[in-house]
Amino acid sequence: MSAVPTPQELVERALAASTADDCVVIVRDSTSANLRWANNTLTTNGQMSARRATVVSFTASGAGTAAASASGSATTVDEVTALVNAADAAARAADPADDARPLLGGRTSEEWDAAPVPTDITVYDRVAPALGEAFGRAAGEGRILYGFVDHDLTTTYLGSSTGLRLRHVQPTGHFACTAKDKDLTASAWLGAATTDFSDIDPLALDLELAQRLQWARRRVDLPAGRYDTILPPTAVADLMVDTYWYAGARDAWEGQSVYSRRPTGTRIGERIAAPGVHLRSDPAAAGLECLPFAVVGASDSDNSVFDNGLALGRTDWIRDGELASLVQTRQTADLTQQPATPYVDNLVLEVDGGSGTLDDLVAGTERGLLVTSLWYIRLVDPQSLLLTGLTRDGVYLVEGGEITGAVNNFRWNESPVDLLDRFSHASATTRSFSREWGADYFPRTATPALRIPDFNMSSVSQAM
Repeated sequence: MSAVPTPQELVERALAASTADDCVVIVRDSTSANLRWANNTLTTNGQMSARRATVVSFTASGAGTAAASASGSATTVDEVTALVNAADAAARAADPADDARPLLGGRTSEEWDAAPVPTDITVYDRVAPALGEAFGRAAGEGRILYGFVDHDLTTTYLGSSTGLRLRHVQPTGHFACTAKDKDLTASAWLGAATTDFSDIDPLALDLELAQRLQWARRRVDLPAGRYDTILPPTAVADLMVDTYWYAGARDAWEGQSVYSRRPTGTRIGERIAAPGVHLRSDPAAAGLECLPFAVVGASDSDNSVFDNGLALGRTDWIRDGELASLVQTRQTADLTQQPATPYVDNLVLEVDGGSGTLDDLVAGTERGLLVTSLWYIRLVDPQSLLLTGLTRDGVYLVEGGEITGAVNNFRWNESPVDLLDRFSHASATTRSFSREWGADYFPRTATPALRIPDFNMSSVSQAM
């Protein structure tokens, strides 16, 4: 039996097999381990592994350079060769790309030759016994717990015919748990992001869920309207991810986004948030470390396959309330005459003077709402970044600086860019976990809690 090829061997064999003028090969080796529970009982556990490749081929002609890609499972040389043949053929048939730029090269990671780094179920050796204790305590006190934990380690290898040989190991993990009372009339949710689960304490999280269900023993029905509203870091993360995802320079330049100076141009340099607000990404941010180079499988308005391997550093998106950067490929950077600033896979929101905790914001509120999580967030109007969504699993009434009961859920309508200009108080920034986007799309965020004096609850929702 022949040995299974290493990711590096797959990259080299793919580059050698390509008949295109240039080629980029991306191999991702992933392992994941998870636990799931319901009704205070562990129900499933699993461990999975996968290796996938993307081949991007480039063909040059007098009219320009065309690019095309093919992706799929790639554990054998035959599989990756089939992807090469498909990408080469598609590139020869494609029109010249308008984002064509010279490919990057000449850079090799010191750890290029290292093997992929796996995870396995032992990552939960400390968490699993604590979960069992939390299940017993919850059952004894009339709570029902449902939840999921997942840990993933992905090792990415990027090689090119122009000499790139880059490697990166990305750990990603999260904990999410919903608690209900025994009558299923109240629910509460908590989530947390992690890299290795050493900082996850299921017993402490269960205590917080128990407190929230205790608050819900008193129910107060409220009408739609504008309320002094406290958003915890998890809900702020939900909104900041959308703020970031819609920050593409091309859409802004063409007048299609909140970041546009119409009819053409961007608002870079304009104040769009309160002074002292800073929104940034940084591959080296402590606890949020992520890919330090661009990895792009297919071009779109915000990403370019020609930028594969482009070094990523700290990027300030909003600096002291001013729009400082937008998501830029090298193509759009030429258009806007700004630096190339591609997507970075993390996001940090900080507010000058932000201090204390979520509890401190509650203590300073005379009457308002604490919204613990947002759900089903959708874009309504890109030119104002107006979003709509629902509250879920816990909206609480604050009176005299204390939680005095739970209220009904709402549908809300707000622009996160407006909120960054209207908030009245901010806590210190902490690592956060977006309920809407964190598990599958964007797990690395750090945000403060924010107090919004006039958050728009547009209608009452019947959701729990």
